[in-house]
Amino acid sequence: MLSRHKRSIGILGILLCFFLGMFAAYGVGVYNDSEQYIAMHIHREPLYPLFLAFFRMLAGEGTGLVLAAIAQNLLTVFAIFSLIEYLSRKFSLCLPGELILLAFSLMPHLVTKYVSALGIFLENSVMSEALCIPLFHFFVLFILRVLLEGKKRDMALSLLFAFLLSMTRGQMMTTILIWMLVMAYWLILHKQYKKLIVPVFVTVCVFGLRSLSVHTYNYMVTGYFMGNTYGKVNTLTNVIYACDREDGAVFPEGSLERDFFEVFYEQADAMGANYRYAGNTVAERTAHLEEYHDMLKFQVLEANMTAYYFSQDINYYELNRLSDMVAGKMIGKLLPECFGQWLYDYILLCKNGFVRSIAVVHRYINWVALFLYLAAAILMAVVFCKQKDSHAVCLMGIALLFIIANVCATSLTIMCLSRYMIYGFSLFYMAFFLLFVEWGRRFIKKDADVE
Repeated sequence: MLSRHKRSIGILGILLCFFLGMFAAYGVGVYNDSEQYIAMHIHREPLYPLFLAFFRMLAGEGTGLVLAAIAQNLLTVFAIFSLIEYLSRKFSLCLPGELILLAFSLMPHLVTKYVSALGIFLENSVMSEALCIPLFHFFVLFILRVLLEGKKRDMALSLLFAFLLSMTRGQMMTTILIWMLVMAYWLILHKQYKKLIVPVFVTVCVFGLRSLSVHTYNYMVTGYFMGNTYGKVNTLTNVIYACDREDGAVFPEGSLERDFFEVFYEQADAMGANYRYAGNTVAERTAHLEEYHDMLKFQVLEANMTAYYFSQDINYYELNRLSDMVAGKMIGKLLPECFGQWLYDYILLCKNGFVRSIAVVHRYINWVALFLYLAAAILMAVVFCKQKDSHAVCLMGIALLFIIANVCATSLTIMCLSRYMIYGFSLFYMAFFLLFVEWGRRFIKKDADVE
């Protein structure tokens, strides 16, 4: 039997061969969004552009991106290895068990490359997901250690990685909220009710620090003390999609918002980017919304706002600020008018998000995903009833909590593409496997005790 040390070296070797092999095979992936990160665009959170800038400073433009992609792969190797090693020790896994965790860790990378429509190996790409993936693994590692060991160091480290994630992708601000919920649960579990205000206060401070950091970064880069823009325009896109023509009456005649709405609606209607053209079945309606979201956003909303503000001799940064401001005003007035249709569309986006968090969207696979979620919930309940301090229940709880938060947050602004949902993929299956391990050991032990 291999010693734990040799097994660890073997797992690390497989990870290095896989990720560096994929880099050697495919090289650096530069896509449509990549230029915005390289240029430190106002739409993008600070950490990943700074990460790229560091390597460009070391080695220049071309070589810097190569070094950044290699660093992304190595960070991911170390992050996955650290999580697998911790779970292996906690659950006393044998070599086959570790290899199963390894397979689950690699699965989402293979899915996004070879199965999903994206066809992207994320760790080679110049996109913020490439940095988010290792940061998320570290976050899970330390937040799990909080639940299982309760060390103050892990509380601080899990919060640090949640903050770093939020500075890399806006949707990952959900990890700060998850940290708050986990800390509150831990305090309740240990009957420290008077301290429940602490995680709430810390969370508010961290959100404030994040806002200040983003504003300061943008000021240093652009000269404008402002947050990242475009989030409200993203949200307005799905609101316009859900509107009827008469909803524009909420704006005063002749107002800028009324003028924008009429142009948006007419152009959206002309290209069929409205819920009325979406078909009858759930699958047709969801596919239509996902297909037209970017067309509606870029070709209608952004194009018209840009044309209007540039005609007023307004510079690009002010354009972004004003676009977000008017989008916020329009959302506030329009959403109550089209809320029912918007909510229905939102649920459709969430449905695909939940599927893509653990599988790929397909009319048959969708039902398999639903079965897996139900099975995970039932197995959690069974294991928890038999073992109140179950480590696997804690891990599955984190997985499901993150998937719910990630899907619901992402669906507010955009469709749930696989690369936005990848984070909970392997975590869900690792937790599922470890629930079976704990349940099996409990069942076998019970039979042995009876004999």
